[in-house]
Amino acid sequence: MKRLFVLLLIVATIFAIYYDLSKGTLPIAIETSTQAQVETETTLEPSIDYFEQEVQSGDTVLSIIERQLDGPIPVPIDDITSDFSKLNDGIEANKIQVGKVYHFPDYRKLHE
Repeated sequence: MKRLFVLLLIVATIFAIYYDLSKGTLPIAIETSTQAQVETETTLEPSIDYFEQEVQSGDTVLSIIERQLDGPIPVPIDDITSDFSKLNDGIEANKIQVGKVYHFPDYRKLHE
């Protein structure tokens, strides 16, 4: 009888772990306000100076901007990533793809 109880306990534990990892037990919150905010931001015309550049293999947003400035970047990295995202319809700076053309913020006026 003890063996049957232990076996059922083990099976129940394994099932609980499987269910938790595959489907989860916590509800997923849907943020509709974020989607509405992104839609309104993309419809606005960006007021940031920018230049267009095709991404080559090994390029990052920072390396492309540094190459454009021919020196160090005069703004914080957080500002660069948020400006890049605004200019490219919410695309994150770490999600750029080789061969695609993106708008990069132009900080040459600040660099002078």
